[in-house]
Amino acid sequence: MRDPEREVGYGITDSWDEIVETLLGAPVSSHTELGGYMREFETRFRQDMDEIYTRLDDEQTERQLLAGRLNMLFRDRRAHAYTRQLMETEARMSREAWVRATDASDLVHGEVMSLRTTVLDHRRSTKTSELRTALQGQVTALQGQVTTLQA
Repeated sequence: MRDPEREVGYGITDSWDEIVETLLGAPVSSHTELGGYMREFETRFRQDMDEIYTRLDDEQTERQLLAGRLNMLFRDRRAHAYTRQLMETEARMSREAWVRATDASDLVHGEVMSLRTTVLDHRRSTKTSELRTALQGQVTALQGQVTTLQA
């Protein structure tokens, strides 16, 4: 378990303090005990160094990845600007095409209404001509009857 007061940074514990405290509080020891302390010290030292190097490698790898991404974005900035310009041009042209299509639709609608009016006028004039012809026929017949009655 790690003691937060002895944290050096990056979650690494200062092993020296623990070893010194152990040695200072311990009675004079034999070579066997001292050898055990030294092996423990060496083991902890190697573990801590491995942890330090692992974390440094991880940080360096992450920095290299970020630097690579930044360099790629920097190299591609012209392509991104060109893509943005193409997208804006496409959007503008799409809006213009929509306006033209709407205008054409309105124009066609007006033409259709005009043709409907023309067709209705033609139908009315045809109907009027037919009615006039029928009425003239009736007037002629009535005139013939009036002439007959007068004679």
